[in-house]
Amino acid sequence: MRALVQRVTKASVAVAGETVGAIGPGLVILLGVSKEDGEADARYLVEKITHLRIFADDENRFNRSALDVGAELLVVSQFTLYADTRKGRRPDFNQAAGPEEAKRLYEHTVQLFRDSGITVATGRFQEHMLVTLENDGPVTLMLDSADRLRPRRGSTSPIPSRPSTLGRGSP
Repeated sequence: MRALVQRVTKASVAVAGETVGAIGPGLVILLGVSKEDGEADARYLVEKITHLRIFADDENRFNRSALDVGAELLVVSQFTLYADTRKGRRPDFNQAAGPEEAKRLYEHTVQLFRDSGITVATGRFQEHMLVTLENDGPVTLMLDSADRLRPRRGSTSPIPSRPSTLGRGSP
């Protein structure tokens, strides 16, 4: 599961000219679901996003989380986060989850955010939406639930990483 997180002063989403979700200061979260995602991925991202310290304290340092500042969230489904553009000129969305599973996990994720006590507005799943936002900072982060399974750089984790083959011939 991928989340593009943007800190905003305000944001809204409209469908067919009607505003269906709006927030004040907080985070816009564009959420993509892959074929391999499950509820554990949703829990990971909700925990990470709600506690991520990307709001300024009194000394203007990133020391406060969405929970700390009472931020609002606008969560919008975004299957294009799983676009593969490595071949050709048309994005391939083959890694994105199908509509039924994506909707189920999207709604599950939204409910987990609400269960954490945060005010959540949403777009409409599988609709053409116009998202309007005012970036704050700007602060924009890309999170991927698959990263929880990867060792951190410099880590002595027993999880082996694959060697890079960039710039090399076939092994």
